[in-house]
Amino acid sequence: MSMTEKLKMLDRRDFTSLYAYPDLDKELGGLVGLICGDCLGVAFEFHSPNDLPHAEMIDMVPPAGFNRSHADVPPGTWSDDSSQALCLLASLLDRGKLDLDDFAGRLWNWMEFGYLAVDRQVFDVGIQTERAIRRLQDGISPERSGGVTEMDNGNGSAMRVLPMALWHHGSDEELVRDAHRQSLPTHGHPRSQVVCALYCLVARGYLANHPSPWEWADHRLESIYREWSANDGRDALAAELAIVRDFRIRSKPNGSGYVVDTLWSAKKAMESDTFESVAKASVLFGNDCDSTAAVSSGLAGIRFGLRGIPEVWLHQLRGFDVAESIVEGMIDHLRNHRRTAEIRS
Repeated sequence: MSMTEKLKMLDRRDFTSLYAYPDLDKELGGLVGLICGDCLGVAFEFHSPNDLPHAEMIDMVPPAGFNRSHADVPPGTWSDDSSQALCLLASLLDRGKLDLDDFAGRLWNWMEFGYLAVDRQVFDVGIQTERAIRRLQDGISPERSGGVTEMDNGNGSAMRVLPMALWHHGSDEELVRDAHRQSLPTHGHPRSQVVCALYCLVARGYLANHPSPWEWADHRLESIYREWSANDGRDALAAELAIVRDFRIRSKPNGSGYVVDTLWSAKKAMESDTFESVAKASVLFGNDCDSTAAVSSGLAGIRFGLRGIPEVWLHQLRGFDVAESIVEGMIDHLRNHRRTAEIRS
């Protein structure tokens, strides 16, 4: 390597530059954790667990000879999970609220033109998400474009929803309503909405250092639904929450693309005691492991903080230039909120 190349590498900003914001270690850890889990899982997805290497061989660069998915995609490149999450975050920051028309427009811009995709290369678009975005193109409103049958409960809206919890400063009920609504453009079934809401409350629990974030989130969501009227869909949502709970009792998590399985696979992975082990445990489910890893690693990033993510992985992530302005906007948003809260107190 020439001296010029070495200097370019030293000068290149990457995700480790976010170490400069230790006061936002949890929030930045959540966002970057999601991206990191997604990138880690890309090379290993669509394989069965039996076809995957041992945990010590799971890495951002797969072992030599492994028949990796998306072989033409450089290691450290994120997929649809992170692009959609960044679309959501960018919309929230620019609009100051959840604006479904704006958010849906960004999803279309991503799928058609590579907006917020590394190298503007879009790959691994979920079938339900693609169909929904095509309906948006046909003029269907984002409130009605997402699939509404029971078979439309892929994990496409849950894998991207974490920025909602990181950005949101409203009440738990307001967070739940917004988590529901961001699901609608691509996944309109109430089961997907319930999982998105439950996951956002779990993230809020981790952000608040709650001793039992999963149990707290479950009870909190139940109480919120109980207080809603029939016009709010109370009964249907309560029934779907029961189905989500029942899956955990009756089924073994296996990292599939089913939104409920993704949630509980993430919870199982979160039993590990480091960010790295959570991410690897998610990948080892196989199947749709980039989304499983994105969902679990977002929570692990909150739990262990940005500095809990292996530094070598942060260096290996591509696309910092794509995400940088959005991350800076998130930093400003969070710090402005804290300053306002301090003044009011």
